[in-house]
Amino acid sequence: MREVQNSSAYLQADETRLQVLKEDGKTAQSDKWMWVTRGGPPDQLSVLFAYDPSRGGSVPVRLLDDFAGILQADGYAGYGQICRANGITRIGCWDHARRKFVEASKAAKVKEKGKNAPLAKADVGLSHINKLYAIERQIKDLSDAERYRVRQELSLPRLEAFKAWLETNVSRVMKGSLTRKAMEYTLNQWTTLIGYCERGDLQISNVLAENAIRPFAIGRRAWLFADTSRGAHASATCYSLIESAKTNGLNPAAYIHYVLERIATADTLEALEALLPWNVALPAVVKKVAQYG
Repeated sequence: MREVQNSSAYLQADETRLQVLKEDGKTAQSDKWMWVTRGGPPDQLSVLFAYDPSRGGSVPVRLLDDFAGILQADGYAGYGQICRANGITRIGCWDHARRKFVEASKAAKVKEKGKNAPLAKADVGLSHINKLYAIERQIKDLSDAERYRVRQELSLPRLEAFKAWLETNVSRVMKGSLTRKAMEYTLNQWTTLIGYCERGDLQISNVLAENAIRPFAIGRRAWLFADTSRGAHASATCYSLIESAKTNGLNPAAYIHYVLERIATADTLEALEALLPWNVALPAVVKKVAQYG
């Protein structure tokens, strides 16, 4: 599944903290990481989790070793090494930039409570970003070619206007404030943030990867931690199979049962490939749905 995913032209990536109690060289309380990559050819999508005690750049190097397309992620610098090594085009996530302005806007409202203050700069920034999202909602059902055309016609001028506003106003905002941090983050990430306009199939944000990792984050509230690194790796495998099954329209429990019934005799590459979620005949899996709910 990793090989097929990395053969594609567009991937999204994210990572989240994971507590592992027994990890060599790490305390139980220290942060370890579950990484996720989502994407693949249009008819062979997968969601792949991978555990690593490190959040260093060596992890994306390992996971994306033979990927050379477009990678969408937040502003974390750890992806820089593999992007440079493989000539990967990096695009950013407007959700991350928007959240910073939302936080700044909330802080400004608390500070100015009860006053007839002018519109906060954080709200002005949010207004610019919301207009970009409004365009995306309007074109979500169009073809890739049409989305590209509309972005060139409508989104790029709005982006240019937003950048001009940021450059004019960033020095007028107090250093260290949430609004200043939001503005500086957006300007620092600008070349990656506008990358989604280069093609019609790209997303304005990394939300699909964030949605892919959400079931893991929700599940973690119940089981809290992994005891050992072996358990963390096992969790990554299980979540990869389940989320990839869902992405391909399969009932996860039925798909897992289907695989377990056949994997012991899958002694050739062709037999293993037949068990990949996009190669499983849907009717064969649907028969199991009634049994597993």
